[in-house]
Amino acid sequence: MSVTKKIVLGGGCFWCLEAVYQLVNGVEKIVSGYSAGNTLNPSYKEICEGNTGHAEVVEIHFNTEIIDLKNILEIFWNIHDPTTLNRQGNDVGTQYRSIILFETDDEKKLIQESLENASKSFKNKIVTEVQKLDIFYPAENYHQNYYKSNPGNSYCFYVVKPKIEKFLKLHPTNVKT
Repeated sequence: MSVTKKIVLGGGCFWCLEAVYQLVNGVEKIVSGYSAGNTLNPSYKEICEGNTGHAEVVEIHFNTEIIDLKNILEIFWNIHDPTTLNRQGNDVGTQYRSIILFETDDEKKLIQESLENASKSFKNKIVTEVQKLDIFYPAENYHQNYYKSNPGNSYCFYVVKPKIEKFLKLHPTNVKT
């Protein structure tokens, strides 16, 4: 019997994480959204103003018989730069921070172990926040499946696509067939 679990990750623009994790074998559903802030039901416009405290995140639902949280996190460390505070490339602001939101103490322990292991691969200190998930707000509909719906968009071509290519190169055994 398959067990579906979920984890909420932020590593820059949610379009990037969503596009990569849609390719991961065992990932059943991804929802782009907002979390870890102090504004109720934030809008994208509010998020972009930088005053909500929320990060752009993705809620990833995965089948634990196919992929485990350890592998989900390994992909996470490889597809963004967890050493840059409140930015990924040209995307700057607290909404683009690196963050992992967990629900259980077991997840927290596994995340901490994963972070410690990942830190050996980076020259600079990892600044990824790790905190308990309070609430997740789904983003507006036009943000869902953004890369698939807008492959010709310049941001998708210059920012999202290279992350997908990096994932495909580093994790070929995790790609959906």
